[in-house]
Amino acid sequence: MEKLATMALFADFYGPLLTEKQRNVWDLHYQQDLSLAEIAELEHISRQAIHDLLKRTERILKEYEDKLGLVQRFWTEREKLTEVKALMQGLNEQDFSSQAAWERHCRIGAMIEDVFDI
Repeated sequence: MEKLATMALFADFYGPLLTEKQRNVWDLHYQQDLSLAEIAELEHISRQAIHDLLKRTERILKEYEDKLGLVQRFWTEREKLTEVKALMQGLNEQDFSSQAAWERHCRIGAMIEDVFDI
């Protein structure tokens, strides 16, 4: 996964653990695509201070992931769910011994689709 996408996931999972200033600068740079100079002007600090804050924030987010592993767990579970979805799509109504079993299969499939739509 590319660095920007990885860091965005880290921020999604661990952003609430950052300080308000870290979250704000992160958002301005990565979400709103402002340059370091533009952020420095808005925050009334140097471009170098913004650069340092972003690098420190990246390091902090990586440390959270190293300790908690929530993003890796998310991807692992998503891969498993993708595999289950593919297996379920190979089944049809004749594969089930009762109408109730087929209906349960359909409900499970709908629930999996809901997870992917989130």
